[in-house]
Amino acid sequence: MREKDTHHLRNDYLKRIRELLFPPRCPVCDEVLGAQDRQRLICRDCAGKISFIHEPRCLKCGMALEDETEEYCSSCKKRRHIYDSGLALFEYSPLRTSMYRFKYSGRAEYAKFYGRAAARYLGEQIRKWQPEGVIPVPMYAPKERMRGYNQAELFARALGNELSIPVYNDIVIRRRKTSPMKRLNARQRHVNLKNAFIIGRNDVKLRRVLVVDDIYTTGSTIDAVAAVLKASGTEKVFFVTLSGGNGI
Repeated sequence: MREKDTHHLRNDYLKRIRELLFPPRCPVCDEVLGAQDRQRLICRDCAGKISFIHEPRCLKCGMALEDETEEYCSSCKKRRHIYDSGLALFEYSPLRTSMYRFKYSGRAEYAKFYGRAAARYLGEQIRKWQPEGVIPVPMYAPKERMRGYNQAELFARALGNELSIPVYNDIVIRRRKTSPMKRLNARQRHVNLKNAFIIGRNDVKLRRVLVVDDIYTTGSTIDAVAAVLKASGTEKVFFVTLSGGNGI
């Protein structure tokens, strides 16, 4: 048997062992997926429960617009963003529990479903942006070690793999701990993130990048990352997040 074939069989065997020990679960209900559902990464019952953000969208942040005659949401009319434009994938409410488990309860395997869904639903627009690399919003290193992973990086790698775009997790780093953003208003978020990010390496120069995070609220985090990227020479900064919109 050729070495290549042996390697393939070994990988297939290890994959089967992993699935026996850690069977894939539905990213919505968290039940173990049956054989027929494993290919699509979500169970049949839950596939119809998720809600994508549809048109009309804000031309800047990509959030849903209530008035189709408008081009920008009320937030983007009031605030000037540093990033160029972006999109969120899911409406928040139906995926709230799923995203909580993904972020805090070790359900790293959900990333594969999220990445595939983003590639299928947002892939056409992402390709039009022509990003040369995907950059996940970084976590503060001690916090990432405590959690075990950065959920934005897992999502970024799954999406990058689907679209064949390289992922760089060390171009931007978070150099200090920041306060939780959930209870902060827009001004407080801006102050909280001031000088939180720096360029981690200068040997890779990307003109157009796609920043990836889990949730978009005011855009403060994306703007903070975009600011350091543009200061280092990046021309265009786009973003994709798992979720955004009302109820966050």
